[in-house]
Amino acid sequence: MSRIELSTPLSDQMLEQLRIGDDVRISGVIYTGRDAAHKRLVETLDRGEPLPVNLAGQIIYFVGPTPPKPGEPIGSAGPTTSYRMDAYSPRLMAEAGLKAMIGKGGRAPEVIDAMVRHKCVYLAAVGGAGALLGRLVTAARVVAYEDLGPEAIRELTVRDFPAVVVNDTTGADLYKQGFKPWRTSG
Repeated sequence: MSRIELSTPLSDQMLEQLRIGDDVRISGVIYTGRDAAHKRLVETLDRGEPLPVNLAGQIIYFVGPTPPKPGEPIGSAGPTTSYRMDAYSPRLMAEAGLKAMIGKGGRAPEVIDAMVRHKCVYLAAVGGAGALLGRLVTAARVVAYEDLGPEAIRELTVRDFPAVVVNDTTGADLYKQGFKPWRTSG
């Protein structure tokens, strides 16, 4: 396990080097989105229309940030549970070129299979640390679905945003493989 600096947009070559357990620090632009925004994105794909943001090579952070204090770009920005996006994530990888997702909790087997096929990774951010994570956002602006309030899609500029690789491009799963050394039979 090593610490790796990532800058967006992400390339297949960058992602193929990542392994479960790697400690990453992300700098650049990432997008926010939760289930309501994901549903709209997939409905847009269903209609054959262009997405309101270009997700090719990008990261979606599953977060609904709180309003910012005066003079700050964003409020608390902790991860939300990722399985709620499982119905939508494979389409965004396949049709929009999404390369990474940040959230908390595990992903469905079909999402992990899609990550392998489309060279995408899943990263976990620390739950309960939203106020600290929000401090790593240097700029934020709503870019789509403003009517969704906290669930609108925002473009965030982040510096040294910490995450851990949970699912890599090989299909490995930290939540399953990470426990093996401590399991006992019987």
